[in-house]
Amino acid sequence: MPPAWRIVLLALCLAAAAAALDLTKLQPQGHVSDFAGVLNPAHRAELERYCRQVAAATKVEIAIVTLPTLEGEPIEDVANSLFRRWGIGQKGQNEGLLLLLVPNDRRMRLEVGYGLEGAIPDGFSGSLLRSMRPLLRERRYGEALLEAAHQLGTRIAEEKKVSLTGGLPSRRDVSAEQFRHSLIPFLIPLGFLALFFALAAATRRRHRRSHGFFPVFFPGADWSLGRFSGGGFGGYDSSDSFGGFGGGDSGGGGASSDW
Repeated sequence: MPPAWRIVLLALCLAAAAAALDLTKLQPQGHVSDFAGVLNPAHRAELERYCRQVAAATKVEIAIVTLPTLEGEPIEDVANSLFRRWGIGQKGQNEGLLLLLVPNDRRMRLEVGYGLEGAIPDGFSGSLLRSMRPLLRERRYGEALLEAAHQLGTRIAEEKKVSLTGGLPSRRDVSAEQFRHSLIPFLIPLGFLALFFALAAATRRRHRRSHGFFPVFFPGADWSLGRFSGGGFGGYDSSDSFGGFGGGDSGGGGASSDW
């Protein structure tokens, strides 16, 4: 029988192997892959729309990824491996960007493809990550990523000498829109209820009929279910499937930071 310390060492090795970060199981969910589950639907939709807009105008592919933890792995290795596995950026051009956020470890990295190392130097990458720190410390992850995406999109558009129409809304606009959308499920039933009582009161004052509920209040009415269409978020077609990235590569340029 082997000594007890060998058994303990073997058990620790097996546990470490089981807990290791397995990037082969991760597949892109779009330009935005929120594996940590820290983005609300409004922020995620707006980020996805904006990244698609940048790609359409400049051919630069931006991937925004959140992971709950690195499982002890260096963030540089994780970002570079994920970048290459997914092939972010067009093949041959290698103009891709990966913004990786790891909330539980409070770590982040901007990984830059070969083709963008001139446009997005390490100094700019580091400055961008530092600008995100105040919002990240308040756990306002969506707002921090919106700000970073806007900085990247603006920089890329300037380098490519193109204009991005529409842009991103300000943080105030995002918060206001999010608040309005959160009220919709409550306001619609209240509106129908108020309409019902108003019609009921008017009908009682006019006359009573014995033809049943709906003929009384809505004689001859032809009702059909309408659609509610909200502005702002969801500007992109959510049914438009994501076909994957273009096969780009990264040489490890960029910057890392904590918060």
